[in-house]
Amino acid sequence: MIDEEKISQITIKFPLIHEMTRCHSVLWINSERKQHLQSDFPFSFTEVEEAKARLDRFSSYIKVAFPETQTSQGIIESDIKEIPAMKKLIEGRRGFKIPGKLILKCDHSLPISGSIKARGGIYEVLKLAETLAIREGLLSLHDDYSKLAEDSFKQFFSQYKIAVGSTGNLGLSIGIMGAKLGFQVIVHMSSEAKEWKKQLLRKNGVTVIEYTSDYSKAVLEGRNQAKEDERCYFVDDENSSDLFAGYAVAALRLQEQLQRAKVKVDEDHPLFVYLPCGVGGAPGGVAYGLKSIYGNDVHIFFGEPIQSPCMTLGMMTGLHDEVSVQDFGFTNSTEADGLAVGRASKFVGKLMEPIISGCYTVDDSFLFRSLKAMYEQENIFMEPSAHAGVFGPIQLISQGKQYLEEKGLASKMNHATHLVWSTGGQMVPFEERQMYLQKDV
Repeated sequence: MIDEEKISQITIKFPLIHEMTRCHSVLWINSERKQHLQSDFPFSFTEVEEAKARLDRFSSYIKVAFPETQTSQGIIESDIKEIPAMKKLIEGRRGFKIPGKLILKCDHSLPISGSIKARGGIYEVLKLAETLAIREGLLSLHDDYSKLAEDSFKQFFSQYKIAVGSTGNLGLSIGIMGAKLGFQVIVHMSSEAKEWKKQLLRKNGVTVIEYTSDYSKAVLEGRNQAKEDERCYFVDDENSSDLFAGYAVAALRLQEQLQRAKVKVDEDHPLFVYLPCGVGGAPGGVAYGLKSIYGNDVHIFFGEPIQSPCMTLGMMTGLHDEVSVQDFGFTNSTEADGLAVGRASKFVGKLMEPIISGCYTVDDSFLFRSLKAMYEQENIFMEPSAHAGVFGPIQLISQGKQYLEEKGLASKMNHATHLVWSTGGQMVPFEERQMYLQKDV
């Protein structure tokens, strides 16, 4: 923790923090956002294109290993759909219109591990598997990758370990895919992780190590233990460019989906995207991909729980991972387990400075009201974390008037598209769903 005097100075410099510590939902606007990414941006879109090509190569294997992906030909992707009943309900409750379309990106139903983490986590595991197999002469880029489902490959991969620290969903994606290939997988789970996620991992043959502390401690312990074993590969959610590239592939897929749906994105048809944010890897990768494609025509906001606003604090102050939510008296306690992160990724936070339009915070009580409403109005179940995205258009319309006017967007909002990025839900057991739906808020 940094000292009290420094905290006091930061709070005076950034008065919005005072509102945050009073448990108010806030909207922070990023003054560092650029219209387009500069040529010297420290990440190349070539890496995203390479990630897409690698996932395409693995599609024949995925189709065999996970039969539920046969209809998508082994491509791990989710649909987009308008949610007009939910939009109408929100407008009725809030007393104002959300101009334009409201669309849901349905990552709650992604195959294999049922969350946004399926792309990046699974991608990094597949890249490791490909690297090892090619190095040993067992695979070439021109092979049919379905051969990876053979027992000989499982025996080969069983010599190696994969470790990761997780609040839940990244652990599921790494664990399920890693174990399926034959790796020994160890997931270090923080105190926020749901019991059903731990049990599902164990059912899939994954070793789960539990901690009574938060996400940062689980990642630190996992990283340190992996260093002691030369055959153990650590998936570092705080610093991984491979995870980032895998997540960014979603932007290319979304571009195709919007085109097929005849949804325009240009100067007169702005796209607003609202992403739930934990440590920042998944939303950061998606945001980078979208900014690379749409430039100034996309406006991206990250949503965080009121008690876990690590990315908001890190970006607002410019200190990124040098500050934690606990430094300012936040508890980092939230039912949105995937977002219960005390310290943002340094790697992602700095990358987001020219990209995102801002961050906002949301109370847990809204997450559950929205969860119940989405189920009743649209017959869609999303876990609490995913509903941080739903709060985005509400917060923008109610508190973002100055942003819309300064960016010349106010007159274009009737032609806007608001895209809420869901994050998880399909894997949640029936009993757990009922508990969420019946929760008194």
